[in-house]
Amino acid sequence: MLRRDALRAGLAAAGAGVGLGLEQRSVSSQPSARPPAAKPSPAKASGFWPDGIRMPVSLSLMFESGSQERFLPSTPFTNFAPPDGIYDLPTISWYRYGVTEGIPRALELFERLKIVITSHMSGQAVEMYPDTARSIVQAGHEAAAHGWNWTTQSTMDDAEEKAFIQRNIDIVKAVTGQRVLGYNAPGLRGSPNVLSNLHDLGFAYTIDDVSRDEPFMIKLDPKREIAAVPYTVYLNDIRAYDARSFSDADFLDNMKRSFDRLYAESATRRRMFVLTMHDRLVRPEHAETMEQFLRYAMAKSGVAFMKKIDIANYIKKAPDAIREPVGVVYPTVPGLYRG
Repeated sequence: MLRRDALRAGLAAAGAGVGLGLEQRSVSSQPSARPPAAKPSPAKASGFWPDGIRMPVSLSLMFESGSQERFLPSTPFTNFAPPDGIYDLPTISWYRYGVTEGIPRALELFERLKIVITSHMSGQAVEMYPDTARSIVQAGHEAAAHGWNWTTQSTMDDAEEKAFIQRNIDIVKAVTGQRVLGYNAPGLRGSPNVLSNLHDLGFAYTIDDVSRDEPFMIKLDPKREIAAVPYTVYLNDIRAYDARSFSDADFLDNMKRSFDRLYAESATRRRMFVLTMHDRLVRPEHAETMEQFLRYAMAKSGVAFMKKIDIANYIKKAPDAIREPVGVVYPTVPGLYRG
């Protein structure tokens, strides 16, 4: 299915620092870096997260420029669209904006606010723009995987899927020196065996789950498990701007209301707040909206920004973490482990 078609059908929600020495750590290691200090909350929530954190904010920056389909990719230019097999020049430049303007603007924002994020990187984007990939890691952020490109992953067999993901692992490691430990499949859709394949490839976590507002562990069988650091479908800029035609004021209001509800719930249970930005959508007005929200969240007691690898490593060791068999997480898929 073309990414453009999936988006219009409301199905695509593509992807949602660890130091340069991250690749030397095992997936069960302690968090790579302590999150920024958070003002302790008087609420019971201090027991749900480390270091007095009441609720972490996990922000993803999707690095996808150049990984889109070569013909008929998703585009904001609907008039005079060329037929299949003809290059769409303005759309190519639309995606390139992510590396010329979007990511540099985002990195400047994160540096100014002193926050850390996770960047899910498509392998083909890293291959085309290695300096951009290095700039993200050198700024102290986590590099995570996002497939090789936008090829449909859900129909691959195990060998094809592992090769597709391994190419992503290899290029990020070669370019940035960092071994990716987190995964986001294109459009969130891997094969029915994707979690087992990710575990075999050494991944610590996936974000391709939208069933909870807290991280949890997925048991693949009696001996193997992988962390889920859930994605938030409607709190990403593609869903807000391209799929729902939100104004910036609409998106800001949506983020605040979601944050406020989760923050209230975090007094009595483990909660996390997830946002996703895409490189090509870090336009001036959108960056301004995101900064307004981030400052709003930062003003709350007990809020801290965490990379997803640190969340995954923490929840793996938490004695009270939710642990569910994969057959319970995906109850309508036959043949999965049910405990």
